Amino acid sequence: MALPIPSPTPRPSVLLMLHLPLLTLLSSPSLSGASYYSTLPIPYTHGTGNVMNVVDSCWRSNPNWASHRSALANCAIGFGSGAVGGKFGRIYVVTNPSDDPVNPKPGTLRYGVIQEDPLWIIFSRDMLITLKNELIVNSHKTIDGRGTKVDIAYGPCITLQHVTNVIIHGISIHDCKQGKRGMVRSSTTHVGERLGSDGDAISVFGASNIWIDHCYLARCYDGLIDVIHASKQITITNNYFTQHDKVMLLGHNDHFTADKVMTVTVAFNRFGKGLVQRMPRVRFGYAHVANNRYDEWEMYAVGGSADPTIFSEGNYFAAPNDPSFKQVTKRDAGGNWKSWKWRSSRDTFLNGAYFVQSGYGSCAPPYVAGQKFKVVDGGQVPALTSSAGPLSCIPGRPC
Repeated sequence: MALPIPSPTPRPSVLLMLHLPLLTLLSSPSLSGASYYSTLPIPYTHGTGNVMNVVDSCWRSNPNWASHRSALANCAIGFGSGAVGGKFGRIYVVTNPSDDPVNPKPGTLRYGVIQEDPLWIIFSRDMLITLKNELIVNSHKTIDGRGTKVDIAYGPCITLQHVTNVIIHGISIHDCKQGKRGMVRSSTTHVGERLGSDGDAISVFGASNIWIDHCYLARCYDGLIDVIHASKQITITNNYFTQHDKVMLLGHNDHFTADKVMTVTVAFNRFGKGLVQRMPRVRFGYAHVANNRYDEWEMYAVGGSADPTIFSEGNYFAAPNDPSFKQVTKRDAGGNWKSWKWRSSRDTFLNGAYFVQSGYGSCAPPYVAGQKFKVVDGGQVPALTSSAGPLSCIPGRPC
């Protein structure tokens, strides 16, 4: 019997209401650097009247997107904007949803992702892929689900380990299970024993130039996205997260100081109902959390534990009704956190939500020219995130 594939893409109302922010300020809120992106474009209005964020406005209005798929690689923003994926490679079409972790067949997803050459991977039709062990993706790959409904679910899911230039776009990854100990192929020339993956939807381990965009992520055994072991230049945009406890972890543990190089942009995502914590939780490094929508949380939204720098900019925080969990932030550090640079700028706070700031000095993102992007006030975020998750794209039409 076919299993149902629950991957909704809700379309919230774009009606915006103005609310006065409630902040707890433990230090000077001055940022200096608010103008560093002031010359960049404002949000773009789609031909249908829908307001789009800067990532989507880069490609969605082109009715010929299906003939120019690799142009998507020009649209990333933030720290992972250099991720080219398989832009300079040929198209590989997944035609077979089956899986063999050791000897994958041509036409399967695993056969495509292990190749050495750059590939832009698309799908011939809607499909549910249940992997038999973790999917280890090689460098210079794009997994592009546009035009089809693709679910990776009910088995182990995706691992990006010591690779670079990977784009994952437009797929649903949910109900992921732990991997089992066994042999798994990671390239055309290497098969190695794996001890069993943790059960994350996407595990980013010692990787760089990674972009995760317009995916649906829910109900996995461990985390939805884990970025660990000195990964850097990561961008996570336009995703829909729901029904999960530990959503997004940035950093291996509080003693792994190699993670100080970590740089992650989390923007234009919708953190939906049924989420508990870690949206994200940051251990070391720098996280720019911008223009995300938070539809409540059960414990906290943004947390950290080992002196990370977090810049919360233009987010839309709706607190839960429980009066014990109105605070957006949580720090696991006893009382030794007041020097940590955690800042809130232009965030919108609803239902009593508040952000506890700390630290001194500028917290502006250390972006270079190609990474900068327009961030708007939090009140506009419901419109900019209304298309979070996989899109229903039809070739020949704007998406």
